[in-house]
Amino acid sequence: MYAVIKTGGKQYRVAKDDVITVERLTVEDGKKIEFTEVLLVGSGADIKVGSALGSGAKVTAELVEQTRGPKLIAFKKRRRKNSRRKRGHRQDLSKIRIVGITG
Repeated sequence: MYAVIKTGGKQYRVAKDDVITVERLTVEDGKKIEFTEVLLVGSGADIKVGSALGSGAKVTAELVEQTRGPKLIAFKKRRRKNSRRKRGHRQDLSKIRIVGITG
């Protein structure tokens, strides 16, 4: 059984026992998380999409760790103007393990 959930403005296809990295969630390590914004639930050829899910579909997960992504460099340069800017960015991320899918 798998599901498509939406969190942090992105969509993820998840199955039981998957470990995925999502945008930072404000939860302590080891705590349970419930995703109620489930867009699709399927198992084999049986698929339920959108409004067919009703309000009963949810995905439960547990937080594995809070981490940060790789450093990304934003470098801007204007040629022949002696103008340049270098900025670094590291995104805050959460690693979660999918515990169960109900729908």
